[in-house]
Amino acid sequence: MRIAQIAPLAESVPPRLYGGMERVVAWLVDELVSLGHEVTLFASGDSRTRGKLHPVWPRALRLGRPAADPAAACTALLEAIAQRVEDFDVVHSHIDWLHLPLLSRLGVPFVTTMHGRLDLPGLADVVRQFSDAPFVSISDNQRLPLAGANWRGTVHHGLPTDLLRPSYEQGSYLAFLGRLTAEKGPESAIRIAAKLPRGERRYFKERLEPQIDGTQIRLIGEVNDKAKQPFLAGAAALLFPIDWPEPFSLVMIEAMACGTPVIAFRSGSVPEVIDEDVTVFVVDDEEQAIQAVKRLRELDRKRVRDRFEERFTAGRMAADYVLHYQSVVNGGSAEYRRQGLPAGEERATPAS
Repeated sequence: MRIAQIAPLAESVPPRLYGGMERVVAWLVDELVSLGHEVTLFASGDSRTRGKLHPVWPRALRLGRPAADPAAACTALLEAIAQRVEDFDVVHSHIDWLHLPLLSRLGVPFVTTMHGRLDLPGLADVVRQFSDAPFVSISDNQRLPLAGANWRGTVHHGLPTDLLRPSYEQGSYLAFLGRLTAEKGPESAIRIAAKLPRGERRYFKERLEPQIDGTQIRLIGEVNDKAKQPFLAGAAALLFPIDWPEPFSLVMIEAMACGTPVIAFRSGSVPEVIDEDVTVFVVDDEEQAIQAVKRLRELDRKRVRDRFEERFTAGRMAADYVLHYQSVVNGGSAEYRRQGLPAGEERATPAS
């Protein structure tokens, strides 16, 4: 198939540092190419891909200097798609809702994956105007605020099997990896490595900084993929104390890829994504989390890695998306969801 992938322009694909959505797009494109598809990535010019790169803007907006007008960059992105839309069998968009008026009128088969929360004011009103536009969710939980959208199925994220190496030794610390925002729950973390968003500096100064003593609690800073490997693999567990309905979190499956168990609060997609008492302890509060730390030796780190390979590889993700592409190209209406099959055989199949 000839497939166009539309990526956001805020970060390169893959990103230099923080950017989960852009990592997913990068892995998806590479795996689709491995499957023999002809893939064109519409992204910033500093992106790297095994597909064909159509550079829409010279440099990712977050790191570009002087700062560019995001509206101008998005306009250039949509115009690039409009000029080349006949070159593709299907278009896969990752830019939220901006493309809906354009692609709905151009007649090209397309699917949309929205990577963030969907309970934002006004979003339901926008999506309601495009009732035929097909969406693929990243978790079943993500769909709840937009139950009336044209959901074609759920495809959980996956990452390359060789990206992170597992460690089967018991780790020596508890790790936290994520943005330093209240909804991510960093106050419950013991060891912190994260991006510090400018808008959250007051929260950091008032609530977190007084607790960081450099010995028991250390701030590592924003990490890249190279630093992420030893950080997660050396941990006894990843703490995931979120306080919001997160639709999916890459850090959970990154920890699993390292063989590292997860202690996660029961929120958002957590119960759906991870297997309780195999790869994770799902808890309701900090006291239960403390008790879970004492039970970490009950979890087999090899089983944690095995479950990652069964459920969350980039190869599985790409194969699942191909079924959705074929469905919209053929005009089908069947919803697809992942079925529980033996290891290595999980695929998106028609829902009964």
